[in-house]
Amino acid sequence: MAIITLTTDFGEKDHFAGAVKGAIYTEVPSAKIVDISHSIAPFHITEASYIIKNAYRSFPEGSIHIIGVDSELTPENKHIALKLDGHYFICANNGILSLIASEYVPEKIVEINIHDKVQSNFPVLDVFVKVAGHLSRGGTLEVIGKSIPGIKQLKEMEPLINPEMNQIKGNVIYIDNYGNVVTNIPKKLFEKIGKGRKFSMRARTATFTDIYNTYSEAINFDTDMINREDGKKLAIFNSGGYIELAIYKSNPSTVGSASTLFGLEYRDTVTVDFV
Repeated sequence: MAIITLTTDFGEKDHFAGAVKGAIYTEVPSAKIVDISHSIAPFHITEASYIIKNAYRSFPEGSIHIIGVDSELTPENKHIALKLDGHYFICANNGILSLIASEYVPEKIVEINIHDKVQSNFPVLDVFVKVAGHLSRGGTLEVIGKSIPGIKQLKEMEPLINPEMNQIKGNVIYIDNYGNVVTNIPKKLFEKIGKGRKFSMRARTATFTDIYNTYSEAINFDTDMINREDGKKLAIFNSGGYIELAIYKSNPSTVGSASTLFGLEYRDTVTVDFV
């Protein structure tokens, strides 16, 4: 039974996500469809890459991942399918795979060339589903595309290290449902540059001098519930291995969140100075 995941910027209001699922079941009646997210901000490939990168590894090898973000076919936005880390990905060659595949070399990449066989003005529904169906039946990539040597690269959101090796300058790459702010500074880089030194991390109005491994590690559970530190600002290494800024038990719609209370948005700078 094929596992096919969907990550799109279609939202939940319109018919698009449901139509794609119906087309998959028509193509592969035994398929198991998993929604990773349909709430990606429109055309936001950085946000999509962060979510997919932290989700796909939980699926078994051989899973097929359809990415419907910025997927319109144009001369600059060709459609590709590839095998990476034992998984198949189908998407536009818009740079998103370079962000997902930053730690791996794709085993095989093809530029999809079945468009003349499929009448379509909705490529995720028609072309991507056909490719997923082919792969789910054990088909090879070469049948649905021509081999290409590489994928479009995006490097604009990498952390910067100063020449003195005592500062990391990163950016906000994602804000989650709780309003927590995820940076592009990975734990491995922080430890490599920091070498155990003390530090001060600044993000607009907020300053941090500690980073925890979990939310609960930052809270003193020996105190009673009334005096528990709800609303405490904290920084953690999140499950994806990146520095994340948060407010303990925040609620973006009532008391606020790290994003709103610190005034942080996508691409804002987060600076770590080691002393």
